[in-house]
Amino acid sequence: MVDKISLVLCVVILYVLIDLKKAKPSWAKTAHSVVMDTSALIDGRVVDVVKSGFLQRKIIVPKVVLRELQLLADGRDPHKRERARLGLDMVKELQSVKGVTVAVDSYRQNSTQATDEILIQLAKSRKAVLCTTDFNLNKVADSEGITVLNVNELAQVMRPKILPGELIEVKVIQKGEGRGQGVGYLEDGTMVVIENTTPKMRNTKVTATVERMIQTKAGKMVFARFEPPKKTKS
Repeated sequence: MVDKISLVLCVVILYVLIDLKKAKPSWAKTAHSVVMDTSALIDGRVVDVVKSGFLQRKIIVPKVVLRELQLLADGRDPHKRERARLGLDMVKELQSVKGVTVAVDSYRQNSTQATDEILIQLAKSRKAVLCTTDFNLNKVADSEGITVLNVNELAQVMRPKILPGELIEVKVIQKGEGRGQGVGYLEDGTMVVIENTTPKMRNTKVTATVERMIQTKAGKMVFARFEPPKKTKS
């Protein structure tokens, strides 16, 4: 009887997973094309989204974006240079994804137009989604009625839920603002404020109990408490 129940549960779970894979996010249904900006390409995570099959749309890489990446790749700033080269590599990776069409768009623009303005006009004219991690461009696109795919927002949504009372393992990176507080980060980048720490615990992994979470403009913040193991009486 137990084996039959287990089998039924496995079948149900399999169907749920298949349905989730087939399902598309709401932003994926609103347009047939996605315009990539510089920030999205140098971030790189959008390539993984495309490879996963959740963004099966025509990818438009504006020529102005390629030009901007090339200028940064040839620049003197080593950090920007590496990031720009990563962005150019991401374009090649997108072109190699099966089932995805990547087009370089030579949208006509005035010589006085800024890159952001060109991207807005291109997305409007192509009735496309705009993919960016740029906060200001995101706001402008929203005000213009353009659907925006922001990988940062997607990452926030996809973070695993943490509940009060759960145990988490986190490395104490630095001292917090309050007395006895330490600061660390989860693997997904979530900031954790750990109560009841000491200076000696810096750069040490500890197990702490989640007490509460708060949502800030910068993202979610977790507050947890470290309880040292009780000494056993000999």
